[in-house]
Amino acid sequence: MDLPVAPPAFDATRGTGRRRRADLGVDIGAGCGLVLLELIALAVIFGLWFLSGFNLDPAETVSPDPLWKYLAAAGGVGVLAGVAAAVAARAGAVVTVVGQAVMAGLVCVVVFGGAALSVPPGPAVP
Repeated sequence: MDLPVAPPAFDATRGTGRRRRADLGVDIGAGCGLVLLELIALAVIFGLWFLSGFNLDPAETVSPDPLWKYLAAAGGVGVLAGVAAAVAARAGAVVTVVGQAVMAGLVCVVVFGGAALSVPPGPAVP
C-alpha cells in the first residue's frame, strides 16, 4: 500500500532572498580597513600641520599654521566615517557600523578639542 507523501515544508533560510547580515569575515575586514585608512588620513593631516611649524634653521623662529583648515580636513574624515557607518548599517555589517561610529566619535573629540585649544582666551573680567 502506498502512503501519500507530504510536500516539503517551506524553508525561508535558503533561496535567492536577501540575507539580513553581511558575512562576518568581510565585515571585519572592511571595518578594519576603513579604520586604518582613516587613521592614516588623520596622521597625514596633523603631520602636515606639525611640519608647517618645523624648521631646521636655529636662527629663524617659525610658528605653525593656524589649526582651522586642518581641523576642517579632519572633520571631513569624520563625515566620511559617518557616511560609511550609514552604508554599513544598510548592508547589515554590524562590526563596520560600530568601528565607524567609534571613529566618527573620535574625530568629533579631536575637532572640538582642537577648536577649543585654538580659540584665544578672552579678556580678563575685572
